[in-house]
Amino acid sequence: MEIKNIPTVILCGGKGMRLLEETEFKPKPMVEIGGKPILWHIMKIYAHYGHRDFILTLGYKGEYIKDYFLKQKYYEADFLLNTSEKNVNFLTNGALEKENFNIIFADTGLETPHGERLLKVKNYIKTDLFMVTYGDGVADIDISKLVDFHKSHGKIGTVTGVRPISRWGFINTDEQNRITQFSQKPRLYDYVNGGFMVFKKEFLNYLKPGDMIEDGLARLIPERQLTLYKHEGFWYGMDTYRDFLFLNRLWEKDPKWKIWE
Repeated sequence: MEIKNIPTVILCGGKGMRLLEETEFKPKPMVEIGGKPILWHIMKIYAHYGHRDFILTLGYKGEYIKDYFLKQKYYEADFLLNTSEKNVNFLTNGALEKENFNIIFADTGLETPHGERLLKVKNYIKTDLFMVTYGDGVADIDISKLVDFHKSHGKIGTVTGVRPISRWGFINTDEQNRITQFSQKPRLYDYVNGGFMVFKKEFLNYLKPGDMIEDGLARLIPERQLTLYKHEGFWYGMDTYRDFLFLNRLWEKDPKWKIWE
C-alpha cells in the first residue's frame, strides 16, 4: 500500500542569478508560469498523488514566499472590510484554500548551500521517508511509481534521472567530414539529476554543514546506497529567461506537467 503524505522538502533558498530579469525582486520559485509561481506547479504535482505536506527551505527573499501563501486569499477572494474595526468577512473562497497544502516555512539562511538547508530542517522531518526536490523544475512524473521504486530496493536514496533536451543542434558527419545529419535540439543520451528525490531519514547523517546535497549523494555511492529512477517523460528546469519564456508558451499550448485536473 502506498504511504500517503510523505513530506516533501522543496529547496527554495537560491538567488537564481541566471534569471535576473525575474529574480531581481522575487525568489526563483516565485517566478510565474501561467500566472502561478513555479513553486505552486511543483506542489500541485506532489499533491496530485496525495502528498500535501511541504517543508520550504527559505533563503533569498523568503518573505516573498511567506507573503504569497499568507495573503493570497485577499487577492483571490471577494471580501467585506470594515475599516473602523478592521474586520474582514470573506464572501468567496480563494483558490489557494482548495489546495489543502500543509506548509512549514523554514528560514535556512541567505547563503546556505542546499545540503545544509536540508540539515537545518531535520527536526521537521518526522517520518522514516521523505522527498526532496528543487524549486525550479517540473515534470509529468508519477510520484507513486517513484515512491514504490524507492521502497522496492531498500536503499537509502533514490534520484530521478532525466534526459534534458540539448540547447543546441548537433551535427553528424562521416569519415570524410561530410555532414550527414542535423539534429535540431535532440534529447541528450546521458541522465542528469532532475530532482524528485526520495530518501530514508538516515540520509541526513551523510550531510555536513557547508554541503551541497550532491556531497551527501556522493557519500552514498561507495556504499551502494543510491539508485536511479529513470523518468523518460517530460521534464524541464527553469534556469534562464529563455526557459521562463518557453515554459509560459508551453503552459498556453501543451502543459505536459499539468497532471492534475
